[in-house]
Amino acid sequence: MARFTVTLDPARPRSVVVDCDAYAQEGTMTTFFAFGPDRDTIDAWSQRVASYRTRDIASVERANQAASADVAGSACAEIPVLHLVC
Repeated sequence: MARFTVTLDPARPRSVVVDCDAYAQEGTMTTFFAFGPDRDTIDAWSQRVASYRTRDIASVERANQAASADVAGSACAEIPVLHLVC
């Protein structure tokens, strides 16, 4: 499992989505998923955990939960950021 931090439009607060394996765009929404048992891709057994309007997302950051819990502010905290342009 991973932790995704979603930064929304500055007019809205910052949100944290936990216990997710992946995210994908579904129409106008970006949806975060937890995989089904013994799965490693989004499929019929995946559970939708949260959805946000894609146009409201400024960035998505991903970190492993163990790394983010153990090492805040170290080299492990350097997480690539996906910037969406709408």
